[in-house]
Amino acid sequence: MTGVAAGSRRQPQTWLLHGGRRASRWLIRRRYDVREHGTGHVPPQGPVIVAANHTGVVDGPLLAIFGPRPVHALTKEEMFRGPVGPLLRATGQIELDRGVCDVRAVRTCREVLEGGGVVGIFPEGNRGAGDLVAFRNGAAYLVLVTGAPVVPLTMFGTRPVGGGRNAVPRRGAVLDLVYDAPFRVGRLPWPRTRGIVAEASRARHARMREELAAGLTLTGQTMPGPIPGDPLATDEDAP
Repeated sequence: MTGVAAGSRRQPQTWLLHGGRRASRWLIRRRYDVREHGTGHVPPQGPVIVAANHTGVVDGPLLAIFGPRPVHALTKEEMFRGPVGPLLRATGQIELDRGVCDVRAVRTCREVLEGGGVVGIFPEGNRGAGDLVAFRNGAAYLVLVTGAPVVPLTMFGTRPVGGGRNAVPRRGAVLDLVYDAPFRVGRLPWPRTRGIVAEASRARHARMREELAAGLTLTGQTMPGPIPGDPLATDEDAP
């Protein structure tokens, strides 16, 4: 787990996440026209979960770097074993083992939220069409445990239409990041049954689907469609 030893309360590192965002935004905007909408919907303080759709490989960096507050995003553990691993650790991203119910990742998310920070999650569970047809329950569990509001984020233009799994937008492409009003459920004491978590997730799913449709109208963008040759259901970046 990123930045958290077993049994500790130490949160992920944040020095580079806070200090490097301005320069990172400048660099990204040299290549892409990044447009942010509705950033005022993100509460300026206190715990927040940003739940985003997921179409392209650039979604994770955009989630962490843009927006009014730094984000600790759940990131598949394989990324930490590659050349960007040290950067992910230095920016406080949260390592996720997709093959199990990753209790340590969930604990880290809870510690970030209980410390008043922001956690980013991709509830679809994998890169794909980004149309929010698939939807996992991980964020709903965190909401019920911590009482943190969920801010939907819909990203458009982050993978070209028909592009493959690792395709990136062309230089100069417009990337729209649309934040919507927080979805609040409130903390629920134990016991939190699977049925309760699933019901909370269904409500959040319906809300995010509505926001997706509104975002398409707002931006005039189109969805990129499924990733060619990819299976419909794989584990990727969310519990």
